Amino acid sequence: MHCWDFHTHRQGQLHSIFQAGKSILAEGISVSMGIHPWELDSNWATDFEKIKREVDQNPFVMAIGESGFDRLKGPDIPLQKEAFFAQASLAARLEIPLILHCVKSHDLLLEYLKSAKNPPNLIWHGWNQKPELARQLLPFPVFFSFGKHILHPGSNAEHWLKSCPLDRVFFETDDSGAEIDSIYQAASLLLQLPVASLATQVIANWNAISKRKIS
Repeated sequence: MHCWDFHTHRQGQLHSIFQAGKSILAEGISVSMGIHPWELDSNWATDFEKIKREVDQNPFVMAIGESGFDRLKGPDIPLQKEAFFAQASLAARLEIPLILHCVKSHDLLLEYLKSAKNPPNLIWHGWNQKPELARQLLPFPVFFSFGKHILHPGSNAEHWLKSCPLDRVFFETDDSGAEIDSIYQAASLLLQLPVASLATQVIANWNAISKRKIS
């Protein structure tokens, strides 16, 4: 059973979803595509149209994103909302997940989730927030991707992984330089579950929330 890496910035890894952003890549590489809040400007709609065309034509685009909200490095909030709503609608239409970037903005996410009639499945990548916030999100289609932070004893990520419903869990390397096997090994120790069981679980989790399947 493969240990899937659901969000990585390293291209060419087997059994992984590469964060392509706005880049158009050759078919055959599983990617996520979207406009990161840090890359938003007044011309974002032009980039979004290119992404829409690629996502519709390329079945290897597995997810939309990263997309979301960032009060530290992002542009004005109205612009972030407009771009996020457009990308979330695209993900919902295609029935694929959206990889969520959310910094100091959980209130904006909750505002969206409480008002959206058809939100996509959202995978909050690099989860390292307090368990109390995570529990607020459980009534909504929000999932949690754990990466480098579970390698640090006592982290918020470690605490939530121990309590998180298993059908909401994914694993990633992001831009950490860590190997995905080390993330699964750490999760295995924390959860007292075999790596093979976790690998099977997260593949099932993905296939339950996405029209574009993995194996």
